[in-house]
Amino acid sequence: MSDLGRRPVAEPAGHSSTTLKRCCAAAYDHDAVKLLVGDPLHPGGAQLTERLGRILNLGPQTRVLDVAAGRGASALILAARFGCEVVGLDYSWRNVEAARHQAGEQGLDGMVAFYCGDAERLPFADGDFDAIVCECALCTFPDKGAAAAEFARVLRPGGRVGVSDLTRHGSLPRELEGLEAWIACIADARPLEEYSALLSAAGLNVGVKEEHDRALIDFVERIRLLLLTAEIMVGLKKVELAGIDLSVVKDIARHALAAAKAGNLGYAIVTATKDNDRSSQPTGDEVRARP
Repeated sequence: MSDLGRRPVAEPAGHSSTTLKRCCAAAYDHDAVKLLVGDPLHPGGAQLTERLGRILNLGPQTRVLDVAAGRGASALILAARFGCEVVGLDYSWRNVEAARHQAGEQGLDGMVAFYCGDAERLPFADGDFDAIVCECALCTFPDKGAAAAEFARVLRPGGRVGVSDLTRHGSLPRELEGLEAWIACIADARPLEEYSALLSAAGLNVGVKEEHDRALIDFVERIRLLLLTAEIMVGLKKVELAGIDLSVVKDIARHALAAAKAGNLGYAIVTATKDNDRSSQPTGDEVRARP
């Protein structure tokens, strides 16, 4: 493994890796998340999830692992759209329970299964999956190199991994560097080339790279509208947002939108294959614009 895969685990000052994981889990299983962020919880929504599925060539014979599956939105989209078997993993038991409920409601519980676990120590056997997806989550993992190595371990030879995530270009304002911004997928976002290098360091062969920066701008603009609506509803005492400081969330959203419009934050897809078998996915060394 290269030095990149062995780099020290990144942590905001005063917060351990375990604390970061627990904070992220608590934030994303909070009942107010859908009100404040909308659904799904990542830029590009279902359209970009389906795009990732097409790039990975998912189909009825494909066994897929969705890492950091949340409440199951992407796993259910992939199962319904491509007919694949999907296993979703999330750090939060509340999210796992909600995802299982959604699968039953949609009649997909025979195609999907959800479990609680850590992306840096996947509870699966070597070579257990044909494909892995990880959407808007790798940026929040404290030890990204360990997670990438686990992706490689549980993939079968010739298996494919697809990551979509926030990308960072240059410095960010202080308001986007703290714990809250980490939870919001911003503070430890990396350049696209660094995500590629993480996958390469894990022994995977990088293929498609696509930039979808406009999806991030649209996503943050939608969040700002939802935050305005939530603020009005709180003022009218229609809802309670216990444990959430709306002023902090609004400030992060405002600075994130400015950074995205300035080109300092973006969103991208990167895929890779195991064991030099690129026959089942498109490849290319250059970053591709959104089709």
